[in-house]
Formats: sequence, structure tokens, C-alpha cells
Amino acid sequence: MCEQKLCGKAPHPACRPASGERRAASERAAVSRRPPTGAHVCSASAVISAMPARALALLAAAALALAASPPDPCYEDGHPRRCIPDFVNAAFGAPVVASSVCGRRSPERLCDPPGDQPPDTACHVCDTARPDRRQPPQHLTDLNNPNDVTCWRSSALPTASYDSPPDNVSLTLSLGKKYELTYVSLQFCPKAARPDSVAIYKSADYGVTWQPFQFYSSQCRRVYGRPNKATVTAANEQEARCSDSHRLAGENAAGSRLAFSTLEGRPSAANFDVSPVLQDWVTATDVRVVFNRLHMVNEGDEIDPKKQAAPGTQHYAVSDFAVGGRCKCNGHASRCVMQQEGATQQLVCDCKHNTAGRDCERCKPFHFDRPWGRATVRDANECKAALMNVARRAARRRIKARSK
Repeated sequence: MCEQKLCGKAPHPACRPASGERRAASERAAVSRRPPTGAHVCSASAVISAMPARALALLAAAALALAASPPDPCYEDGHPRRCIPDFVNAAFGAPVVASSVCGRRSPERLCDPPGDQPPDTACHVCDTARPDRRQPPQHLTDLNNPNDVTCWRSSALPTASYDSPPDNVSLTLSLGKKYELTYVSLQFCPKAARPDSVAIYKSADYGVTWQPFQFYSSQCRRVYGRPNKATVTAANEQEARCSDSHRLAGENAAGSRLAFSTLEGRPSAANFDVSPVLQDWVTATDVRVVFNRLHMVNEGDEIDPKKQAAPGTQHYAVSDFAVGGRCKCNGHASRCVMQQEGATQQLVCDCKHNTAGRDCERCKPFHFDRPWGRATVRDANECKAALMNVARRAARRRIKARSK
């Protein structure tokens, strides 16, 4: 009972030494008044043991997070620098609206060009009422697996003639946010006919207005009123071109592909960072593909039964709709995140450099000491706190200091 405890706790009165013992103890204390060796250790142990388990867990988690967290790409040695989100397929999982879907009203028999095979082997039935026969637009932006190809197919097209109107079958892809696009790609279904005339449009205001992006046709002048492979100059870098090069694209087991590079042939592409014209040119929130003609019919032409399916069964068929690019953050964010806005969620930039907005397109409030600017390799164009606001905050601190 009389064993003295550490941590500053006094012994029980009954355990106090007699007067002679007290005198000897006082002499020993005069020689050395150092605290017990374990006093400090015991004090720290007492503090730690007194902390709640939850607080200890939070401290440990914070220490691990600090050690494991990667450096912020938007800063280097504490200084701001340009940062950009990762390159992605912005179309993956995004909604696509098709103006035509096979089997929507009733089952349809559709055929691909038979080639050297019997015509019936290239035909199948499309029916939206049956899951195993559906060919919806959702297949365009799902996981593209060459070993398990899924397709969107349009309804059967009317028989074409030389002066028949364009088909105007469209696919409209909504990205949900502004992206800076590098390419637009369409993978056609295996053995499907490759369209002759295709137009690509883009919108930068969520589908309110549309701008031509690119045209493809074997007869550009006749279909789109544009020359074939016109030269783009610095004076018309936002001009959509028409090309017949898609007819020469290779074909593999997964089907032929049409790929449009947004900066190809643009003179200022090498100086994209300092070209507002091209930055605007590649910016899009939505992409629309319009199929105008499956086959070009000229006067006197005869249908080749190997290269074209029978009239009444011809259709458009696409297996993959891809759009490569980066979430547009103007060089002020390294990633985009989902943010709750009312009852919905929307994709926004995780803005740095004292910027704000869905695309980091403006300065944060009270950070207007320098005009907003897009970050470049040479200058991050960080928004600065207004000097007047800094002075006001300093004055408030001085007033508070005097009042204490």
C-alpha cells in the first residue's frame, strides 16, 4: 500500500517516514533535487493514455495521409505552375441520342454488304423488345471490347437515288462539361458498310448553337459545297474542312474506323498554348455526327450486290464513338471532380491558383490585383489578392492587437 507512485502523486499520509527518516531524506534532497528518471516518460505516457482513442486514430490517419499524399501538380517548390487534367476518352459512359434506332417500332431485317458470302448470312433481325436483339445507342460509349462487339444500328434506309435527299441520321453526344478535344473517332461494326458522306459538328454552349467541325465525302463539292482537302491558313484556322481520305482508311476484323484530328493541318497547332483561336476551336461540350449518305449514287450507276446490301435493308452501324481530350480548366487544375449542384451532380474543375468557376475561367472573389489569364508553361497567371483587401486585413489585425 505504501509503494510511492510516479507522475507526481503524493504518498498516503500513513506511509510518511518518521522524523529521523524525514531528516535523512531532506539531506539526500539537498545533495540532488533532480526529478526521477522516468518522470518525463511517465508524464508523456499519462498524456497519451488520457487522449481518446478516436483522437489518436485521427492523428495517425492524418500522419499517414500527409506521408502518402502526392505533390500537387499545380505547384512546384511552393510556386504556381501550369497544370492540366489527364487525357481521357470523354465519351466513355456519356449519353448519346440517336435520331434513328432499329427495331423501335417493330422487328426489322437489316443486312450488311455480303462480300463473297451468301447474302442471307449477312442479315439479322433487330428488335428493341428483345434484349438479345437490341442495338441501342448506349452501345456506342460502353466498354469497347473487340472480342465482344456491341453496335448501334439505325433503321433501314429508303432506297437511294442520284437526286434523293440526304439521310440526315444523327448521333448527339453530350460530354456534360467543356473539354478541349484532340480527336473524334467512329468505329464501324464489323462487315458494316462504311458511310460515304459524314458531317461532324461541335457545340461549346451545351447544344444551344452548333459549329461545323469536319466533313467527309467522296464528292465534297456536290454534298457539302466545299473543296476537297482545302488548305487551312492562319486567317481561317476555325474553318471546317472536307476530305475524302476516310475512303482510304484501313479495315480490320473490328471494322473500319473514321478518325478526325482537331488540330491536324492548323498552322498554330505548335503554339497552341498562346493561340486563343485554336483553344476556342477545340473546346466542346457536345459533339454531333450526321450521316448524310451511306452510298454515293451517280447517274447510270448499277448496284454492286457484293458491296451493297439489298435495298430496304441498308443501314448505318457503329460500334464505338470515342472523343479524346482533356477536361477544360485553362491550366489552373490537375483534375475534374463531381460536385453537387442542387438536386444534380455536375463535373467541375478542382481549381487552384486562386481561380474559380466550372472551368477555372475567373479569379476568386477579392483576388483581382491582376487580370485573369490562362496558365501557360512560362507563366501560371495566378490570381493575386487585391492590395486594398490585404491592407484592410492588416489594419484589422493591428486594431485587434491594440485592443488586447
